[in-house]
Amino acid sequence: MTSEVLRKLLVAGVAVAAISVSACSKPAKTDAAAADSAATANTAAATASDAAATAATAAADASKSASDAAAATPAAAPAAAPAAGAMAPAAPAEKKK
Repeated sequence: MTSEVLRKLLVAGVAVAAISVSACSKPAKTDAAAADSAATANTAAATASDAAATAATAAADASKSASDAAAATPAAAPAAAPAAGAMAPAAPAEKKK
């Protein structure tokens, strides 16, 4: 009876180990799937690079436009000070009673 119980325990242990290994293992990526992932990543990188170049060009254009606008606008003349005596005299202060 002892060998029969040990044998059943051994078979049950092997079955549990096999189920555990199959449940926890990840399937390996195939070469085609890896190549597809790499192609997608390359396309995304190229798109990001194009977007960055477009943004840099737009920033340069905006900077040039701002420089051109600043150069075309004449500097504002400082406000002239009023001539002496041109201002009305201040009203005299009222006396408190």
